[in-house]
Amino acid sequence: MRYAIYFTPLQDEPLARIAANWLGRDPFGAATRPVEAVSAAEVAFHTASARRYGFHATLKAPFRLASNETEASLRAALDDFAEATPVVTVPRLVVSQIDSFFALVPEAPLPGLNRFADDVVRGFDRFRAPLTDAEIERRSPDSLKPDEFRNLCQWGYPYVFETFRFHMTLSGRVSSQESPRLRLAIDSLFADVLQRPVPVDALTLFVETEPGAPFMVLSHHALGRRPARRTA
Repeated sequence: MRYAIYFTPLQDEPLARIAANWLGRDPFGAATRPVEAVSAAEVAFHTASARRYGFHATLKAPFRLASNETEASLRAALDDFAEATPVVTVPRLVVSQIDSFFALVPEAPLPGLNRFADDVVRGFDRFRAPLTDAEIERRSPDSLKPDEFRNLCQWGYPYVFETFRFHMTLSGRVSSQESPRLRLAIDSLFADVLQRPVPVDALTLFVETEPGAPFMVLSHHALGRRPARRTA
């Protein structure tokens, strides 16, 4: 079993509903409906890798729980952290390509958002069991830059702190030939909802119950001095 600490909007928010329909799966467990921009088979092919994780932005990448911690202690720590942490607002998300996969990213740099992500990485590292050799190998360490490899070994994930980039993945890697068509479909589908600011207003605990299983929402912890809203 692995856990992950992500940001994702609540399932009834327009951005979450559109993204779930695009990916073909809702990590909250609700039904989805096909999008009409491109064929269902084409969408399913391009979103296969992102679908298993659900619509999210990674804050603390998937980890096995440390032997001296429990799910209950993790959820209690999320409550405490969330209560003491203010909301960070992204004025606007835009469609971008990162290493040839499509994602939603902030239109401009947001130092406050990066500091928030840094705090999550540090604050919850005690809950993470050390990576095994096999887990490190799955990250293709030979392809990582020195600082990325250092982050992997120290924090369990290459893309934290100076290498962090807030993003909400919408596809796997897309070839240059297929990118324009897929970009047009994504732009059309998300155009209206991306005109609105996106409050990063909660930490959401996801769980992978067994290797290869889809990640599902376990609990939702609203930021600010409000009680946590749990979904399961």
